[in-house]
Amino acid sequence: MRHFGHIPSAVRSGLFHREPADFTADSPARTLAVALGATLYSPATRPRLADAVRKQAARGVVSMVLCLEDSISDADVEAGEDNLVHEFRDLADGRAAGGPDVPLLFIRVREPRQITDLTDRLGDTVSLLSGFVLPKFTEARGGAFLEALTQAERAAGRRLYAMPVLESPELLHLETRAETLACIASITDKYRDRVLALRLGVTDFCSAYGLRRSPDMTAYDVKVVAHVIADVVNVLGRADGSGFTITGPVWEYFRPGERMFKPQLRRSPFLEGRAEDLRTALIEHDMDGLLREIELDRANGLLGKTCIHPTHVLPVHALSVVSHEEWSDAQDILRPERDGGGVLRSAYTNKMNEVKPHRAWAERTLLRADAFGVAREDVGFVELLTAGLAG
Repeated sequence: MRHFGHIPSAVRSGLFHREPADFTADSPARTLAVALGATLYSPATRPRLADAVRKQAARGVVSMVLCLEDSISDADVEAGEDNLVHEFRDLADGRAAGGPDVPLLFIRVREPRQITDLTDRLGDTVSLLSGFVLPKFTEARGGAFLEALTQAERAAGRRLYAMPVLESPELLHLETRAETLACIASITDKYRDRVLALRLGVTDFCSAYGLRRSPDMTAYDVKVVAHVIADVVNVLGRADGSGFTITGPVWEYFRPGERMFKPQLRRSPFLEGRAEDLRTALIEHDMDGLLREIELDRANGLLGKTCIHPTHVLPVHALSVVSHEEWSDAQDILRPERDGGGVLRSAYTNKMNEVKPHRAWAERTLLRADAFGVAREDVGFVELLTAGLAG
């Protein structure tokens, strides 16, 4: 699979200075953590779930979470488990018959026992599973989840990853936050080889205070939430080798219809060169807040995003592509002759690149370039989004 793989190759070559690289579920964890992109959630009870997975993969989704937790009622958990077993068989049969590959698939469970139970029930179709999402993760709860994952790996005979969700009240409340973060850092370090990424449960954070951000506000405008995000990145997102990929919070607003941008693009003279028309269309559909939040996610050390609607996927991916200017700066900083440090003017002659302080940024930028590609000099977000919609 690859990002923007649903776009015809001739179109991709016109967009990218360096195209996104191929990867598989067996690629190194560092590659997969960056490549997660917009992780689309779907209730595990959804009818014809296998068809939905294939449909979203054809539209550029590369990671999905099939949820047995908050997205379904308590009474539907058993039915959701049964549905997953059935739909995984459908996916496996389709692939065996020459069908397309599926995205990276994760199951969000409620209890540790579900990890081992579902792994057993999936049988040989567990080969389609990349891992489990662990809700309300703390040291006290996390140990049992991660031990169950270890057992499931042995039973399945394949690598399975964990994606803990940081959303507990202990993490939110100031008086317990530092200790909770230290304990989470300890247990995730112990199981480092199995932790692919950490996810943020901002909706739960807001819930604890009876808050809900409006569509024109980002998570960073809600200060009690922004402070938690900053502290999570401070402790768990460091670039010194001790940190993890931390994904951006969910954006919960959308309009009906998966192709909601299409009418604006058909009516708009944008295709003749007026990019502002697409931006206007996005704002009209409550997407301007999403775009700002994606940009703030990356500025604050987060990568990728939890998504609950297909229309959110392409904006996340388009804004994850490395610009030609970013790539040029990163390449300059990481040249072998720069190992001794120093300061140099950027190739774009608009900024200072200081080799040692900017090295970690440059390394992360090139990892993102591998996953999402490098845009041509004259290609920006709007061109990438438009091509993705046409694809």
